[in-house]
Amino acid sequence: MLSFDDVPVSGATTAKNPGSPAAAASTADKGLDFSPGQVEMNVTMAPGAGVTGLEQIAMSAHRITVDEKRIINCRADLNQLVPFKYEWAWEKYLDACANHWMPQEISMSRDIALWKDPNGLSEDERMIIKRNLGFFSTADSLVANNLVLAIYRHITNPECRQYLLRQAFEEALHTHAYQYVVESLGIDEGEIFNMYREIPSIHEKDVFQLQFTQELADPNFHTGTPATDQRFLRNLIGYYIIMEGIFFYVGFVQMLSFGRQNKMTGASEQFQYIMRDESMHLNYGIDVINQVKIENPHLWTAEFQEEIQALIRQGVELEYAYAVDTMPRGVLGLNAQMFSEYLRFIANRRCRQIGLPEQYPGAKNPFPWMSEMIDLKKEKNFFETRVIDYQTGGALSWD
Repeated sequence: MLSFDDVPVSGATTAKNPGSPAAAASTADKGLDFSPGQVEMNVTMAPGAGVTGLEQIAMSAHRITVDEKRIINCRADLNQLVPFKYEWAWEKYLDACANHWMPQEISMSRDIALWKDPNGLSEDERMIIKRNLGFFSTADSLVANNLVLAIYRHITNPECRQYLLRQAFEEALHTHAYQYVVESLGIDEGEIFNMYREIPSIHEKDVFQLQFTQELADPNFHTGTPATDQRFLRNLIGYYIIMEGIFFYVGFVQMLSFGRQNKMTGASEQFQYIMRDESMHLNYGIDVINQVKIENPHLWTAEFQEEIQALIRQGVELEYAYAVDTMPRGVLGLNAQMFSEYLRFIANRRCRQIGLPEQYPGAKNPFPWMSEMIDLKKEKNFFETRVIDYQTGGALSWD
């Protein structure tokens, strides 16, 4: 059962004497044997440079062993997928593939009729839908760019990279879904896709996130020192914990609340599938973050933890400002004050999942139904369609 309330953190694997000189030396000349005792893939790089996937090929007779693999700063051949060291990364890749869906599979006919009806939705309801389409369409692009330009480049484990490739596709799929909703409803595309430039509450969240990408996307940035490794870890937390783990949840509650009231059912279903994908992204990110901490305990200093806690609190403030902006008045049985409590509850969860103290002791969850919405294995009875186990292609069962 997969729920954002109970994200597993047990996937991380304890490294054997990580970071020791002997361990570093043992990985310097290891590789993949292509022919009997002859050919090896070996990383050749300048001292301190990070692995970027453009390694040279060297000759040797040694094969890669599991213990040589690491999340970052690995000198072993990252083109060799097996043997797996991080089984959780491969399992998450397989689960993500099984959960494949496409926006066009979801009917928008009822949404179109409701949207065109001048009395179908209130102005406040229409604003919520537009604001969320505007934020999410840019947010998933930011996440995709960060994956491709920053994270993937510095991850030195092939099974973890395999999941990142799937995640990058899913981010593109989500952007496709927003475009599909906008096109179906006949909303002004310029209005939606320029909101990150024109709506302050959206702009400020996006600017906050861009700080995490800009440094790592620099071609001269390399991991391999405590300072740069901490910057990379900061990026992982900024995107997985704050963006996908906090910034998305006001919109998710709002859009799924439409569906719970039998309104905008197609758009709400699109967002439910997106939320399920994002829950898996969050699970993966938490495991990666915790694995980096296990293999590099020297990075998790008291000062760094204080910095991360401050960033999380800032993220909560920005997301609450977005809640107030999208919902200045109560609507859909929701109000901004409920989101103040909810975001504190979510932030506490995120902190615990990466080993930080709660920032808002006593915060409660005003939306317990959200856990059920994220459960990937739960039989789904959604409006007028019934989907079993949220699977792909021939595995989809419709009643």
